Amino acid sequence: MENVILFTMDTLRKDTVGCYNNKSELTPFIDSLQNRCIKFTNMQAIGPYTQASFPGILTSSYYLEYGRQKKLSPKRALISEVLKKSGITTAAFHSNPYLSDYFGWNRGWDVFYDSMEAEVTDEVPYIKGNKINQKVDEWLSSYIKGGEYKPFFLWLHYMDVHEPYVPEKKYIDMVEPSLNLSKEEMSDLFKNTLLKRNLSDRGKVELLRKLYFAHVREVDDYAKEFFSILKKLDLLQNSVVIMTSDHGDEFGEHNGLSHDGKMYSELINVPFLIYDYTKRKAEVCDTLVSSIDIPPTIVSLFGLEPVKDFEGCPLLPLKDYPEKGCFGEAIDKRGVHEKEGDKPIYYYQEKELKIIYREGMDSWEMYDLKKDPRELNNIADTSPQAKEMKETLRPRIGRWLRGK
Repeated sequence: MENVILFTMDTLRKDTVGCYNNKSELTPFIDSLQNRCIKFTNMQAIGPYTQASFPGILTSSYYLEYGRQKKLSPKRALISEVLKKSGITTAAFHSNPYLSDYFGWNRGWDVFYDSMEAEVTDEVPYIKGNKINQKVDEWLSSYIKGGEYKPFFLWLHYMDVHEPYVPEKKYIDMVEPSLNLSKEEMSDLFKNTLLKRNLSDRGKVELLRKLYFAHVREVDDYAKEFFSILKKLDLLQNSVVIMTSDHGDEFGEHNGLSHDGKMYSELINVPFLIYDYTKRKAEVCDTLVSSIDIPPTIVSLFGLEPVKDFEGCPLLPLKDYPEKGCFGEAIDKRGVHEKEGDKPIYYYQEKELKIIYREGMDSWEMYDLKKDPRELNNIADTSPQAKEMKETLRPRIGRWLRGK
C-alpha cells in the first residue's frame, strides 16, 4: 500500500459510533465505510486523556515510561521520525495544544501544523475539522501535483467533539430538534456543570451529553468531507486509513464528567477501524488490542522492518497478532491541570478481566467486563484471579523510579 493515513478524533466515545451498535445515527458516514473496514471491538487506549494516551498512538510507549515529564522525552521514537528516516514523506495537521511544537511533538515531520498561532474563541478553543480538512486538501493537492510523488504518512486530528460543547444549531437540530439553547446557556453549562464536575442536576448532565452528541454528528460530516478530498485526488485506492480516538468522555457513569484520571471503559475502550479501499467485505476483530500497537502497524503497512524501541505489535495480519494483556497508566488527576501531589493510576486487562490500581489511595479495583460491562461491581477482594492480576500489574507500578 502506497500511503498510510492516521485519522484521530479527540474524545470520541466508542458507544456513540453507529457501527458499534449505537442506534442514534450520529455517524452515518463512518458507518457507511464498514464494507471496506476491519472493525476492532476491543481496542484499549493506554490512558484516559490526551497526554496519557498519545504516547501510545504516536510513539508506541507508555505515558510514564520516563517519569513525569511535561515535554516529549528525546528517548521516545516518534512514528514520524522512523518513517522520515526511511524516505517516507510525513505531514501532520491538528489543533491540540498538548500535541504541539511546544511539547516536542513536531519531531520528524516534513509538514507540521499545530494551529497554536491561530485565533480561537472561548466557545470554540480549537481549529475546526473543516479548517483542518482545508489545510490537508491544500497540502495534498500541492504534494501530488504532477503525478510523481513519494509515499506519504499523513496524520490529521479533529478536536470538535471535545468540550466546551458549544455546537452549531444545525447539528443540535440533527440530534435533538427540541433542544433550544443559546451559546451563553451552553457556555454556562460548561463552566458551572462540567468544569465543576457538578452532577447534582441530572438534567444538566443530560443536556451536556446531547451537546456532545451534536459534536459527534458534526465530526462525521468532517470525516465525510475528508474522504471526499481523498476521492477527488484519486488517493483512496492506494491509501490505508486508520481511524480511532485517543479516549472517550464521561457523563456521570463513575461519578464524574469530562475525562479525568480514571480507567473505565467509557474513557479507554475506543473505536478503531482500518479502512482499505481494496476490501470488499466487512471484517470484525474481537481480540483485545492496545493503542500502543498503532505505530508498529503503520511501520508494517509500509513494509519496513520492526522498530526495536516500539513496545507494541503490528495488528496486521490479524492471524499473527499475539494474544496478550493490555496495560495503561496516567496521573490520577481531576480537571485539566496535573498537580504535584497527584499520584499515578494504572490498569491491566486480560481477556474480560480488568484490574485498576490507584497509588494515591493504595486501592485496587477489579471488574469482569463480560458480566459487569458498566464496571460497577468491584471484585478485587473476592475474585480468585485477583492475586494473579495484581502480581501481573505490580512490576509496572513506579517502574521508572527503579530504572527500566
